[in-house]
Parts: sequence; C-alpha cells; structure tokens
Amino acid sequence: MLYSSGTTGVPKGVRKPLGVTTPGDPQSTSVAIALGIGAMGITGSSVYLSPAPLYHSAPLVYTMAMHRLGATAVVMETFEAATCLEAIERYRVTHAQFVPTMFTRMLRLPEEQRLGYDVSSLRYVVHAAAPCPVPVKHRMLEWWGPIIYEYYAGTEDLGSSFITPGEWLAHPGSVGRPRDELHIVGDDGEELPAGRPGTVYFAGGREFEYHNDPDRTASVRDRHGWRTLGDVGYVDDDGYLYLTDRSADMIVSGGVNIYPREAEQVLAAHPAVLDAAVFGIPDAEFGESVKGVVELAGPVDEAELLAWCHEHLATYKCPRSIDIVASLPRDPNGKLFKRHLKDPYWEGHASRIV
Repeated sequence: MLYSSGTTGVPKGVRKPLGVTTPGDPQSTSVAIALGIGAMGITGSSVYLSPAPLYHSAPLVYTMAMHRLGATAVVMETFEAATCLEAIERYRVTHAQFVPTMFTRMLRLPEEQRLGYDVSSLRYVVHAAAPCPVPVKHRMLEWWGPIIYEYYAGTEDLGSSFITPGEWLAHPGSVGRPRDELHIVGDDGEELPAGRPGTVYFAGGREFEYHNDPDRTASVRDRHGWRTLGDVGYVDDDGYLYLTDRSADMIVSGGVNIYPREAEQVLAAHPAVLDAAVFGIPDAEFGESVKGVVELAGPVDEAELLAWCHEHLATYKCPRSIDIVASLPRDPNGKLFKRHLKDPYWEGHASRIV
C-alpha cells in the first residue's frame, strides 16, 4: 500500500483491492503494468535508470516492471545532475524516467560538462510527477531528440493521459490525450466545453479507498461518480488536456508534494505569530518553492521564523522566505483568501503550474 498526501498534510494510504489472480496471470495488475511498459520496447538487454527514490509510486512500479521484463535496473541513491549523465554513459542506459526538476538541473550544468557525456544509448525517456515548463522541455528535446514522452496520473489510478514527443511539439504544454474517460467540471457540477477550465475528473479507473479515511475517499467523487486528483485544467478542440491550476493547496516542488498546513501550523505555534499562510510561488528550478506570509502578535524577524521552521520541520517543507504583513485576508467566517496572497507572485504566468 503506497501513501499519497492530501491538503491536510496527513499521509494517506491508497488501499486497492487485492487481486485474486496468480502472479503470472496477464490480468494481474503488476503483470498488466509490465506488459504496458513493454510497449516501450523493453527487452532483456534494456537498461532502465531510476534517478528518483523508490518510495514514490512511479519509480517503484517501473523498476519492478523492468525486472519482470528481464531488463537491468540502475537505481540512483540520490539525484545529482552530473552523476546521472555519467550513469547513462557508464551503463549505456536505454530507458529512464525523470521529473522536470532533474531536467532543469542537467540543463544548468556548464555546457562543456553537460555535452561531454555520451547519452546516445537513450531510446525512450518519460517524465511525470510535476508539470514541465515549456522552455525546459523544448531544450531537452533539442538535446536528446524526440524520445521524451510524458504522462499525467496519480497513485490512486483514477485515470491518466499520455503524450508523445511529436504530439507535444504540436500541442506544447499539454499532458496529452486522456487514456480514460475524462470530464472537465465547473463549480456548479456541470461539465464544461473545450477551452473552459474546470476540475479534472475521470470516470472509471481502479477502485481504491484512502486507508481508514472514508470521508476523504468520498470527497474525490462527484454526483456522477467521477473522481478527481484535485487538478484544474481544460481540453482543447483536439482533445488534448492542459493543466492550469490546483484546486487543492498542495505545492509541488521538484516533483515532491509539500502540504502547506504543516508549515502553517508550525509558524502559528511561534509565540510572536498571530496568523500564518503558506503557499507555492514560481521557482525556475523546482517549479514551485514554499513561501510563508505571517501576521505578527509580537516582535520577531524573518531569520528567527525561518530558524523556527527548520527546527520543527523537514528542510524541504520549510518556507524559503517569509513576508510579514499587517493582516491576512480572511472573510468574516475566518476563511483565508490565499489566492489574494498568491496572485502577485504569479503575474505574467499563463498557468498556475510551472
């Protein structure tokens, strides 16, 4: 049972029905996944590189599937751009999966160093977990050629989309055509036409439940029985899906989910803080970085608040900077208008996902 966090920041086990098939049965989920990945041209001589940790669902599933198909799997303990390129050259890697931050870090290497590695063995590269900035993907395609594919999915297996390099060049920024029945739904619960952004729902998909959390399980399903990962997007006239925002407050930084409530609770616990908000702002390397805004009840400076966060939180969950304001925008019922805080940082961006 893999875990995926939600807007509350409490890890949730994604519990799926246990299969009744035998391990070699093609109807077995793990075998079906291996057969699907086999369409990528995997053979016993293929070499798969996993630069991401195996506690994430995609690296785990892909690596297990590669073994089922007889391929070799190379797993990096930690990602470092030059080390990754060296591994591709050393092991003659043919297939790999990345998150966009890894692309950015490789592209930021000095050109002489970056182009000094032989990556000609690569045949098929896929990325997911976080949206890839359009300029970054253009540069990767120029460097590695038309071998970079992309998919959109979640641990919950509600549905997915997929896009080839050629399709992406014709529809830059898209995450592809849905592979499952997809619906874009407005705030009134009604389906929206092409070009209109709304919450992305899938019909069908695998059954699952969040472990010991029936309310959360029910919350992802609408009155039609469709289910959502909480993303906002639209489809174009050709049926390609584009993600534009997240209805949840989750921050995706370097392909890692960060949940603002944890940092908000830590900041609010400081004796000099009256109110706190945490959200994601654009970051050229990580896609998003963590930003804090506080309303004070006593004297304190940014450095002390940052040190307080690092004392009580894992480093990647801590705000990189904290603004101090006179008051946070809340309505009479106490609801925080977080968008009012976020909007200035996202001016000039066509999408709230970078």
